[in-house]
Amino acid sequence: MIQIEDIRRGKMPTHVALIMDGNGRWAKQRGLPRTEGHREGASRVRDIIDACLDLNIPLVSFFAFSTENWQRPQEEVNILMDLLSQSLDKYTDEAIEKEIKLIVLGDVQKLPAHVKNRLAKVQERTKNFERLTVVLALNYSGRWDILEGARQLAKHAKQNPDFDPNTITEDIFRQFMPGGKLPDPDLLIRTSGELRISNFYLWQLAYTELYFTPVLWPDFDKNEFLRAIVDWQQRERRFGKISEQISRND
Repeated sequence: MIQIEDIRRGKMPTHVALIMDGNGRWAKQRGLPRTEGHREGASRVRDIIDACLDLNIPLVSFFAFSTENWQRPQEEVNILMDLLSQSLDKYTDEAIEKEIKLIVLGDVQKLPAHVKNRLAKVQERTKNFERLTVVLALNYSGRWDILEGARQLAKHAKQNPDFDPNTITEDIFRQFMPGGKLPDPDLLIRTSGELRISNFYLWQLAYTELYFTPVLWPDFDKNEFLRAIVDWQQRERRFGKISEQISRND
């Protein structure tokens, strides 16, 4: 069992992002409906949030529902939305008690009205908290994020005829992206053994460390999360540079 105290002695990521995959396979292995996998997976989110609080990690993102997920059977989509609403109702008071801020990232206008209303209320009630920020990516895709940034930048240019496109830098462009105001993830975790990022944080993952695990999301408990953090702590992040140690070895 990995000890929290040992991990705290090392460097700590500022932002951890998670792609929660494997709910359906977890249920199938047990002869259960896919929806039971989603129900079990929902409880893992709370486990990871508690781990982030224990480690003083200030920001965690969950890829909860992608723009492509609308293509799933309608019954499954409805259950996912109901699970989200139930979780918000169940854990809002706890989030306030623990000073957790909720941010929703994605095209929320396409979500069901009862989900939008609950999300808006929770965001309003938690907006001033700073202990931990939880980002729920809902009806989100990395391409949507970038395209929306391009649309907003185009609107800005149209409203300001003197705007010089040659002055656009990466920092300026990302200010127009819905997700651009968040710091880039230091670590991306994907469960279930799939080796892809599935249209998540395409801009932001440029230098993110990637951690893939065969563990299915409903089995990805706090200890598995700690394993990922330990693995990240042992890596050397150079952001395209050559470290002094490698330079000497070369």
